[in-house]
Parts: sequence; structure tokens; C-alpha cells
Amino acid sequence: MATTRRAFLTGVVASGLGTSLLGRAGLALPGSGRALDELDFGELESLAARIQETAPASLQGLLIDELRGGKRDLGTIVAATALANARTFGGEDYDGYHCMMALAPALMMAGRLSPAARPLPVLKVVYRTANRIQEFGGRSHELLHAVAIPSRESREVELRRFHAAVRDRDLEAAESAFAALSQDGPRAAYDALLSLVQEDVDVHRVVLAWRAWETLSLCGEQHANTLMRQCVHFCVQAEAERVRRGRPEPRLRALLPELLAEPGLAGAAAREAGSTRHTSDAELEELAEVVFRADREEAARAMVAALAAGWSHRDAGEALSLAANRLLLHDSGRSSAQPGKPAGSVHGASVGVHASDAARAWRNIAAVDDARHGAAGLIAGAFHTAGQSGLVGAEPFPYRGRMDELEQGDRTQLLAAASAAIEAGDQPLAAAAAARWCAAGHPAEPLFDLLLAYAVSEDGALHAEKYFATIAEEFAAARPAFRASHLVALARVTASEHGWAAPGVAEARERMAT
Repeated sequence: MATTRRAFLTGVVASGLGTSLLGRAGLALPGSGRALDELDFGELESLAARIQETAPASLQGLLIDELRGGKRDLGTIVAATALANARTFGGEDYDGYHCMMALAPALMMAGRLSPAARPLPVLKVVYRTANRIQEFGGRSHELLHAVAIPSRESREVELRRFHAAVRDRDLEAAESAFAALSQDGPRAAYDALLSLVQEDVDVHRVVLAWRAWETLSLCGEQHANTLMRQCVHFCVQAEAERVRRGRPEPRLRALLPELLAEPGLAGAAAREAGSTRHTSDAELEELAEVVFRADREEAARAMVAALAAGWSHRDAGEALSLAANRLLLHDSGRSSAQPGKPAGSVHGASVGVHASDAARAWRNIAAVDDARHGAAGLIAGAFHTAGQSGLVGAEPFPYRGRMDELEQGDRTQLLAAASAAIEAGDQPLAAAAAARWCAAGHPAEPLFDLLLAYAVSEDGALHAEKYFATIAEEFAAARPAFRASHLVALARVTASEHGWAAPGVAEARERMAT
């Protein structure tokens, strides 16, 4: 996936949709008379339709047969599932957009497995998606339809029209404005979308935006508008809910433009590409602690100060991730049980898991976008991550005291101890085993492989795939001093989610073995 993403970002992003592609993108050409109601996904249409129309168990058997016969590959299945998901739910259904956000992570997980087991994480998420589509009403209840492109105005006018439509909760006008903005290509559409996403804080808002962009490398640029429109629907729906509940406008909407105008920040953005400033581990720790402990506005201003002082986006983003990791490792767990999530659990939509997934998305956006959106995303990310320490325990999660229960031993013994702790649901001991593993200097991959097996087999309350991908990326990007904390967090979440097997995985294993 990393190689694919790099190739995509260096090639496809710079180009526009092109008039020959607009029809297949769900955008009708002016004067063509082809404002068709139904979206058509071209070469991916037949598979996308099948995913929407077929019962999950039957679909799984068909896909396994096609994978065996070489008719399909996992990337094509993920692309068609993403488009089927977008067309059905349009970013408006909680389970639906969680399925969408799990697809690219599932494909990344597949790449870490042996050839025989490789399809499992993808089949797991496709099964979940197809099941939710059937619950939602299948093709008779699609929320995305073709959009006619209006007459073009300047980008500035269209961008103002886009934001005004969202604030007025006018979905039709927002879709029309976004269709106009999409004519300048995927990158222009994404820039417009980010200017909207950065106005408020919600983990689903930012992660869905990032996954829509990332999935373009599989689906193709002609489907950019379809994938990104999910975020437009989500934001309009969120604005309508805010007004319905009588809540004030989000503070970030006014604060972010103010902070971006701070003296020195523009110069810092211009220096970003060639930044050579060395930021020490202690400085990273200090900023992480501010973001973890401070209120949201204070954390955002601390991020502005760091960027203005010459911090690279990579270093500033790592401090953001460390703060989110601390939320997970301070979490005392749920105070009461929920379906599939007992008291004391931290998997699924917990404070720390959500914060980590959001921080990773803000970092990814900063890594691929221009200087303005890169800095804006990191500032918004600091605002987003901060102000939540009161929702978790005042003291760190007590796993270090359990490390004495584990002998140094060889790798096999320590992995066995970690597995036993996970299967017992013993979060402190599982985290201690990961900490002991890292302290002993063992290579990370065997431990990741163990945790991956459970991320595939367990349901994870819609978050297993996303969180595994988040930690894999954070570990790969982290400085040596901070890598262990990410593995410790993943081991804890893995123990928390154990015991709730994912629907469809056992059946897929049986079918693949025959």
C-alpha cells in the first residue's frame, strides 16, 4: 500500500479528471442531457452491484472462488466494496462509514499475512459491509446519485458557496458546489473538502476524509467525487444535528483562520519542505504533554508556536500521536458494559482509540497536502486531541508492575505469554508482555504478527482494522524512544477486544481450506 500510495501521489494527483472521465465519476457534463440518477462505476460496476445485492454468506463464497481462479484480486474487491459502500450509505450511516474506513486498513493487513491467509481481513470487512448494506435496504435505498455540474464560476466563489451551503444544511446546494469544485481534479476537490473538515473536530469527519483520499489509489481518480461526497454528506448531517441540539458554532471554525494568520507561521510553512531544525526527544515529550493535559485552545496555540519555531510537520505530528497514545494508556476503561464492550474495556470507540485514529489521519493529511493544509491539519489535530485528559484516569494504566511476572525468556516464551494474556482478556499483562518484549530489544515483527492474528479474528467493535493500521503506521514513523508505547497500546486494545469473534471469518477460513 505504501508503494501504491507513493506512485499515486506522484502521478495521478497532479492531473485533473478530464471530460472523458466525468460521466463515470457520477458528474453529468453540461449540456449533455445525461444527469442520470444512478451512479455507474464502469469496470467496477458489476462487482459493486453484486456486493450490494448478494447475501453476505453467498457473496463470500463467490469472492473466494474468484480469488482462487485468478478472476479477482484483493485490491479490486476493496475498490468495488468502497464504491458500493459510498453509493449506499453516502457517509450518513454510522456502521456504513465505519466499514468504509476499515477497507484500506484491511488491505494493508492482508499484505502482512501469508498468501494462504491473505484474503481473510478483506473478506471480513466485505462481509461486514455487505451485511450492513442488506440491513440498510440494498440498492433500493442508495443515498448517492449522479450530480449535474452547474455553470462554472471562480474557485473562490464556488468555495464560498460550498461552505455556505453546508452551514445552511442545504445538501443539494453543497453537492452542486462540490461538483463544480471537482472539475479541477481530485486534488482541488480534496483541498476544498479539507477546508470544510478542518472547521470542527470529530474523529469520523477527519478519518473518513483521509480514507476517501487514500482509497483513490485503488478505485481510480474518476471516482474521486463519489468517494469524497461521503464527507460532504457527513458534514451537512453534522451541521444539521448541531443546530437541532441548539449547540453554538464550533470554536475551531473561527479560531483556525485566526491562528493561521499568526506572525511567523507563513514563513514556517514555506520552510517546511526543507526544514532541517533538530527537535529533541525531550521537546517532543514536552509538546505531547501540553496537548495531552491542556485545554483545546491552549494546545492549538502550542502547536502554532512549534511550527513557527521551525518544527517539521513530521516532528509536530509525532508529538500529536504521543499525546493520543497517552490518552489510551491513561484510560481506566468503560465504567459500564455495552454490547460487545464490557466494563473496563478500551476497544472500539474509546477515547484513546479515537484520538489515535484521528491523530494519524491529521498526520497523513499533513504529509501529502500543501503547506497551508498541512499546518492547518496539525493545529486542528492538536485542538482535537487536547481537552480529553479529564475523560481518562489521572494516573497511567498500571501495566508496568506486571512486567515482573514475565521472565526475560526467549522470544517463543514471551510470545506465548502475550497470547495467553490476550486470550484471558488481561489488559495489564498483555501490555506488560509487549513492554517486556520491546525492552529486551526483540524485533517488532513477530509481536505485530501475533497481534495481527487477533485483529483479523476478532470483531473489534468496528475499530480493529483501523486501529491496527494506525499503530503499524505510527510505529514505523516513530523515533526509537517512542516506539514501545505504540505496541503496548495495541497489545492492551487487543486483549480488550478478545472474545468477540468477527462474523464471517470462521466461515471464510473453512471455505479457503477446502
